[in-house]
Amino acid sequence: MSHPTHPVTDRLPGIESVLVALLAGVAGVAGSFAVAAFTPAFIAGPIAGFMARTLPGALITFSIVVLGDVGSQLNVLLAVGLSTTVFAVAALLGQAVGQRTAYPIAGVVAAATAALISVGITAAPTASVVAGVATGTVVLLSDLGRSQPVSSLTSRASDLSAGRRRLLAAVASAASLGIGGYVLGSQQSTQVSPPTFEGIQPWAAPEVEPLLAEAAEKSLDVSGLEPLVSDRFYEVDINSTDPTLDAASWSLTVTGTVDRELSYSYEDILAMEVDHQFVSLRCVGEALNGKKMDNALWTGVSIMDLVEPAGLPEGCCVMLRAADGFYEEFPLSALQDGFLAIGMNGGPLPRGHGYPARALIPGHWGEINVKWLTEIEILEAEQDGYWEERGWHGTGPVNTVAKLHVINTLDDGRKQVGGHAYAGVRGIDRVEVSTDGGDTWVDATLSDPLPGADVWRQWTHTYDPPEGEHEVVVRATDGTGALQPEAKSSPFPSGPSGWVTKTVR
Repeated sequence: MSHPTHPVTDRLPGIESVLVALLAGVAGVAGSFAVAAFTPAFIAGPIAGFMARTLPGALITFSIVVLGDVGSQLNVLLAVGLSTTVFAVAALLGQAVGQRTAYPIAGVVAAATAALISVGITAAPTASVVAGVATGTVVLLSDLGRSQPVSSLTSRASDLSAGRRRLLAAVASAASLGIGGYVLGSQQSTQVSPPTFEGIQPWAAPEVEPLLAEAAEKSLDVSGLEPLVSDRFYEVDINSTDPTLDAASWSLTVTGTVDRELSYSYEDILAMEVDHQFVSLRCVGEALNGKKMDNALWTGVSIMDLVEPAGLPEGCCVMLRAADGFYEEFPLSALQDGFLAIGMNGGPLPRGHGYPARALIPGHWGEINVKWLTEIEILEAEQDGYWEERGWHGTGPVNTVAKLHVINTLDDGRKQVGGHAYAGVRGIDRVEVSTDGGDTWVDATLSDPLPGADVWRQWTHTYDPPEGEHEVVVRATDGTGALQPEAKSSPFPSGPSGWVTKTVR
């Protein structure tokens, strides 16, 4: 029994088949994104997370310190490329099978293979099926042009014509599916709608709006300077996609060296007496004058109110564990003023900031403030946290810093500089500015302090600039009277420090 002939793939299984497969891979990634958006169900999400967790610590450090946000973006792009390759392999398999059968089989095999691979990576059946269908559709449509048999006398010309038709069909279908998938995925909301129990919404309590209004009123009127409650709060995580947790089924456990282990539901947390606190966070891996330092008004409960009922025998440390696989250890004493946040700036905690609940450990680097918190484990002996296993030591108190982010030229020709200063729970007592490279210093104007012990302040200074270039230097003194160290240090391993300097022209 003879099989149908497919002259293009029989004669040229190389470049055309590979190009069709790559186009099918693009469509598969777009199909996954259309359903999953930028969540862990998106095929590239788990791949990017796997690479971030398994790459050598030295490479991760290089990415954070040297590349910064570009490193994270490159990781995502590489993950998208690998995802495309995964689906392309499925398309190649489909084409190989299709060479020996009727043409629809190629698309079916490609679709089934892509869907199975995707569900194995993401454990997301719906997004995986759509990704598989998109992959198989490109293979199927591209195959339609090669289904007509040709005579040996015209095989060369027919092969070329069929090849062009095949590639054009693949390009057209991949482009349509790619654009459609991107548009559909981009339109999906990643915001959360937390369940309410008896209408309880503690983040919308009457005292929230006056506190936010106070922060707005105390913010300095400096063009380009972020207000005291940040417009855009930075996000840094070990994975490229944020967990999608259901608060109704979420729980927080207290385990380890306790008298009895406890578990709290979201409803339990909502029923507790809440507080509203201004708390600033700073990333241990940011540049000295970077912008990964922000402030918000958080709504939540005392962590010790959750831990103490479990009983605390002798213990040295605490390990916080998160739903995204992150974990961080710090001294038990640091937990005394710990805060479990469930709201942010008058709304529920956003998904990107740890919904349903995250930890806030005053005065410590941002990495300690674990998002998507699921477990508080009391330890008998010290253990390395996630970043400590990779050579970082950012679990201690945050370094004092005065940042210089704004340089304005006023209508009268004077210069106006400004920024934020932060020293954790030590507070900021003074910011000084030098406009001659550090030879002389004057006090900057500080914003009035907000309520709370772990909050940044704004500063500004206006002066008559000298002719030509000059160096502006800023430094802060914390609430204990300690001057910010002058020497500059790299973010690795214990966070950046030093005086910020900028050349002004």
